[in-house]
Amino acid sequence: MKLICISDTHNKHEQIPIPGGDILIHAGDITEGGTKREVVDFLKWFSSQPHEHKIFIAGNHDFFFEKSSKEEIQEIIPENVHYLKESEITINSIKFWGSPVTPGDGTWAFNQPQSQEIDAHWEKIPADTNVLISHTPPYKIKDVLNNGRSIGCASLFKTIENRKIKFHIFGHVHDSYGITTVGGTKYVNASCLDNKYRYLHPPLEIAIN
Repeated sequence: MKLICISDTHNKHEQIPIPGGDILIHAGDITEGGTKREVVDFLKWFSSQPHEHKIFIAGNHDFFFEKSSKEEIQEIIPENVHYLKESEITINSIKFWGSPVTPGDGTWAFNQPQSQEIDAHWEKIPADTNVLISHTPPYKIKDVLNNGRSIGCASLFKTIENRKIKFHIFGHVHDSYGITTVGGTKYVNASCLDNKYRYLHPPLEIAIN
């Protein structure tokens, strides 16, 4: 299967040419201000894409998903779109698991402090996960800001290593777009915008059997 990976579109989704594939994945920050209006606009566009399966998670800008009830969220999710929040979906025997959590002080949506609390959060990832979708990068992997600081999650990196997860798709750090392989895991930072919120980074494609 061909996975098309995007992230951090911040309301500029319609500027992005999306290549064909089997599964379209968005790794969070679909909005800028996190309003319902922005979310509905994105979902209309996302659901119209021709890919057989469409999966997305929320990011730290997407306050609507943090503040709204499960029922309110489900009301606006199109039938052909899968929204993952600490949850999974299996497609053609491949298990995808998604989470919006990022390390932080609570200023942004889905922030958790780098502590035992976030350690326990990543322990929820099922051991048989094939493709992990998170908004945050792991620490020291495609997580470097333009000032040279790494802001990924160390606890997440340890969990991925322990689970031997083959694919990790994320965004959050616009400056570190690209694909790298470390320790048998393919890491995909699919951030579409640069740090000035300009569309510069095309969708990334990965093949998975």
